[in-house]
Amino acid sequence: MCLPYQQVVVPTFGLPYWLHLKKQHSTRGSLVGKTTLYGGQEIVNFAVQASNTDYCIRFNLLGQVAVTTGITFGCAGLISTTATVNSGYKPTAGKTIGIYAALLISHATVNCFGVSLLRYLNNLSVILHSVGVSCFAIAILAKAPIHQSAKAVFATFYDGTGLTPSPGWSMRASPAYVAVCGILMAQYTITGFDASAHLSEETHNAAWNAPLGVLMSVGVSAIFGFFLLISLLFSIQDFSTTVSSSVGQPVVQILVDIFGNSGAIALMTLVIVCVWHAGLFSLTSNSRMMFGFARDGGLPHFFTKVDDRFCAPIRTICLAAFLAFLLAIPSLGSSVAFSAATSIATIGLYLSYGLPILIGLIYPRNFVKGPFNLRFASRPIALVACLYIGFITIVFCLPELNPVNSQTLNYTPVAVGIVALWAFGSWFLWARRWFTGPIRQIEEERMGVPIGDPAAMVKAEQKLDEKIVVDGLDDKSD
Repeated sequence: MCLPYQQVVVPTFGLPYWLHLKKQHSTRGSLVGKTTLYGGQEIVNFAVQASNTDYCIRFNLLGQVAVTTGITFGCAGLISTTATVNSGYKPTAGKTIGIYAALLISHATVNCFGVSLLRYLNNLSVILHSVGVSCFAIAILAKAPIHQSAKAVFATFYDGTGLTPSPGWSMRASPAYVAVCGILMAQYTITGFDASAHLSEETHNAAWNAPLGVLMSVGVSAIFGFFLLISLLFSIQDFSTTVSSSVGQPVVQILVDIFGNSGAIALMTLVIVCVWHAGLFSLTSNSRMMFGFARDGGLPHFFTKVDDRFCAPIRTICLAAFLAFLLAIPSLGSSVAFSAATSIATIGLYLSYGLPILIGLIYPRNFVKGPFNLRFASRPIALVACLYIGFITIVFCLPELNPVNSQTLNYTPVAVGIVALWAFGSWFLWARRWFTGPIRQIEEERMGVPIGDPAAMVKAEQKLDEKIVVDGLDDKSD
C-alpha cells in the first residue's frame, strides 16, 4: 500500500515502441499487429516469429483471464467481508467461491445482451469511478475524528507477511523483499492501459490520440489511486486495530471506525458496485479478444459464432467466464488465491506488452516511428522497460507469506508455466505452419466494416471467404 509511485514510470517506458499505432492493426491484435510490423516477415529468428503470432496473444489472454478473476474474485471477497459487519455471517472459502460464481454469471448475462446495454453501463461506470471515488475519499478525510501524522504515514514500516507465530520476510530475508511484495497491488492496478490500442481503429487521428489515451489512463490511475490511498492512510484511527481487524479487511475497519457499521456498509456498497462494473467490462474485453483470436484461427472455429439477436459473441463470453472461474478454484485450498490471481494477471499482461518492445529494441530497422515517439531516448527507455518487466516476472512468482506451505504457496509459476509450455509447444507442433496473425482486417476496413461490431466482422469474413472461392473458380476456368 505504501508504494503507489513505482509503477507510474515503467509502463510509460515502452510507449514509443508499442504505442506506434497503425489503422491496420486489429482490435484484439494490436499487440500482435505491432510485433508483426516490427519483426517483419523476412526475419526468421525464432523469437521474433513466435512473438509475431501465438505467444503475444496467449500471454495477453492469460493476463486478461486473470484480470477478470482478480477483479471479480476481489469483489466476492468484499461482499463476504462487508456481510460480516453488524451480522453473524461467517465467510468461508466455499461461500466466497459461490458468490464469485454468481458474479461471473451476472457479468456473462449482461454481456450477452450486447453493446446496446453495455453502452449505458459504461457511462454509469465512468461516473461512479470518478465522482463516486472522489466523494468517497473526501468523505473519509472530512469525517475522520483524528488523522495520522505524515511521519506515521510515510515513515512507518509494517511487515504483515508472517503468519503467527512465524516471523515475516523482513526478518527471514530483508525489508527490501517485503517492499517488492508490496509492488504487486500497485503494478496490477496499472494494467489494461492498452485498451486505447484495442480501440485505435475507432479513434480519430489514432497515431497521436491513442498513445495520449494510454498516458492519460496511467496518469489518472496514479493520481486517483494515490489520492484514495493517502486519504485512507491518514484516516486510520488505530493502526493495531486496523491491521488485525476482526472483519479481516483493513479498509472496512477504517470505515467502521469513522462512520460506524451502517455508514461503513453504505460506503462499501459503493465500492462493490464500482468493482462489479470493472469486472463486467473486464469480461467484455476478454471475450472480445477471444472472439478475435478465434476468427484468426487461434481458437476453435466454434467460438466465432455471433448471436443474431443481440450481436454478441455469446460463446466466447461463456468461455471467458468459465476460464475465470477455473482460475479461482485453488482458492478453496489457498489463502493467497487473490494475490496469485493478480500476479498471474500482471505477469501475463506485461509479458504481452514487453514482447513488441523487445522486438523493436532488437530489430530497430524494422521499427517505423510514428508521430508519437521519444526520439533518441526510445531505445534506452525500452531497455529499462524490458529489464523491469523481466524483474517483476520473477519476483511476482515468489511466495508472499511465511512460512511457505500448501496454504500459502504462490501458484503463479504453475499457471504461467502451463501457458508458456502451451504456447511454445503448440507453436512447434502446429501453429507455426498456419497461424499468421490478423491478416484480413485491412481488407475489412477497406470494405467499410465497423471493426468494433462482432456481427459485422463475421459477415465480412464470410463475404471474403466467398470471394476467395469465386476467385479460385475463375482462375481454374481460365
